[in-house]
Amino acid sequence: MNQDDRIKKYLKVTGIFAMLVLSYVALSFASSYSRAIDPTSLRSFSVSGEGKVVAIPDVAQFTFNVVTEGDVDVTKLQAENTVKTNKAINFIKENGVEDKDIRTLSYNIEPRYQYYNCGVRPLYTSETYPIQEPCPPSEIVGYTIRQTISVKVRDFSKTGDILSGIVENGANTVSSLNFTIDDQKGIEKEARDIAIKEAREKAREIAKTAKFRVGDIISINEGYSTPFVRYSLSETSMAGAKDASVPAPSIEPGSQEIIVNVTIQYEIR
Repeated sequence: MNQDDRIKKYLKVTGIFAMLVLSYVALSFASSYSRAIDPTSLRSFSVSGEGKVVAIPDVAQFTFNVVTEGDVDVTKLQAENTVKTNKAINFIKENGVEDKDIRTLSYNIEPRYQYYNCGVRPLYTSETYPIQEPCPPSEIVGYTIRQTISVKVRDFSKTGDILSGIVENGANTVSSLNFTIDDQKGIEKEARDIAIKEAREKAREIAKTAKFRVGDIISINEGYSTPFVRYSLSETSMAGAKDASVPAPSIEPGSQEIIVNVTIQYEIR
């Protein structure tokens, strides 16, 4: 074989090799591009995990109302309502509640009306029809001021005393007692970490049994369940709080279950 033939053979082999390399690169690019634009085209499997954290609430939250009724002198009524509200708030602060945990939710001034029941009272009767006496319009006879305050108590040892003493110090009603966790996001993160770890372990077990490798994460979905709250409040009526013989209500915050569920879709390799 002469020199020219060897050169031609070398160029032919090189060309074939280059074509194979280009074909492989093209196929790899097409596969990667296909996966990028359509992850559902991948062979995949899904696993789920649940993370549950039982936490003790550290905040007791409730609202109280200060209601003041009076005549049409709104300025006088506002001053009276402010005195009662400030007395209740000062009592709460004296029991260790900070300013940041006391918030006004609403302040309403509502008129009270006098209505007249006017039937048909003829002034005179003709042969055609009776003439009705004009009925006086309703009129404002007074106003009612209702102020609603939200309170957070972080020292549970004082919750009962505050609930029973606040009525004695200006509040008319106390309601909406509930217990919350101050660092809710931190608890949720802890539960999420547990759920993801459980899902990963399931993925490895499935891959080992089915003899394939776990690839990249294609998608991950997260869900929360409603916390189950356990607490108790004694049957002591708040209306009877002014009676010194009535003990402060017993408060037990109980516990809350924070549950996070995750579903992870993995690529099969």
